[in-house]
Amino acid sequence: MFARPASRSVLPGRRAKFANAIAATNAIVVLVAMLLAACSSGKGSNSAKDVVLVQSIRSLSNPYHAQWVKGGELYAASIGMKVEVLANEGDSQKQLSQIKSLTASGKTVVANIDPNTSSDAEALVRAVTDAGGYVVTHWNKPDDLHPWDVSDHWVAHVTFDGRVGGYNIAKALFAEMGGTGGIIALQGLPDNVVARDRLNGMTKAMNETPGITLLDQQTGEWDRNKAFQVTQTLLNKHEGKVNGIWAANDNMALGALEALKAAGLQGKVPVVGIDAVPEALKNIQAGDVGYVATQSSDAYWQGSAALALARQAATGQYNVGNAPQSDREFYGEQFAINKDNVGRFLTPPTAADLQDDWQTPLARNQGQITYQGRWTPTTGVRATRSSP
Repeated sequence: MFARPASRSVLPGRRAKFANAIAATNAIVVLVAMLLAACSSGKGSNSAKDVVLVQSIRSLSNPYHAQWVKGGELYAASIGMKVEVLANEGDSQKQLSQIKSLTASGKTVVANIDPNTSSDAEALVRAVTDAGGYVVTHWNKPDDLHPWDVSDHWVAHVTFDGRVGGYNIAKALFAEMGGTGGIIALQGLPDNVVARDRLNGMTKAMNETPGITLLDQQTGEWDRNKAFQVTQTLLNKHEGKVNGIWAANDNMALGALEALKAAGLQGKVPVVGIDAVPEALKNIQAGDVGYVATQSSDAYWQGSAALALARQAATGQYNVGNAPQSDREFYGEQFAINKDNVGRFLTPPTAADLQDDWQTPLARNQGQITYQGRWTPTTGVRATRSSP
């Protein structure tokens, strides 16, 4: 400690030096305290150069995920960054290994992840958060696992009520069939929340339409080639009885459409799917191949707005700890598409179209996720991409 001078006879020059030394010491103490507080606060404070943007998706051959990645690239380019795209081809172990490899880079990982299954979510999240990264997940996680129970670094979980999508496309299919006839259903992966929810939505629509009979249901694993093979098998098994095909995503619906074409049934058996991929939209617009309806969650938005939200958390622009639970796990907006409105969705969005979503990533929050109870089907459609 510094001793106080015994008398007031200290020379002015010495007094000034003495005061300056104390001030300098106090400044150092304050600076160290601030640094320690920042390290222990858990709040994002990374600069752009310390951050790596990551998209973890199933496959770039899947048109939906290709749109997702494009959205992320538009966002990254707008802030002068690039995105690491990790495609796992449906291999859960590969997905986790890819994430762990990036977290070992020393940079802060800002990840936008679509887990293959619900059981994959926790390991993926902890791989990012344990390394100090920030993550937004989509679609799949266990119902009893919540972001606020894990870490503020798990910024949010976004999903879309699959029951609504499954219901809407089923109602469109049944209307096209005149409310009567037999259908086959192509499911997604069994341990996949959205796959189960979409099937539940179809079941609800069937209960409301007693003239419809479910002839068969099998998984197409979200894959076009697999769906082609399954559809061929089921068309042979139920020859002459298949009057419609319900598919849990557009990729499988497009595979089913190819099987119908090979069997000489294209345009005679209506098909529906979900995701609003370009080929599906063009088929709906054409009106002569039997593609009746799809449902959009706007993959461009998913691939970019969630990335923007996670980066805002990483750089301290968004305080996750102060966010309500309704902003930590929520339903995103979705849109029913048919021949009457398909023209609005045919043109991919530009960076200008998505800019407002990047500035306010939570603007399309449709409410906190409910894991049981009531739900309300919706057929609402926004007028333009830039005004949800």
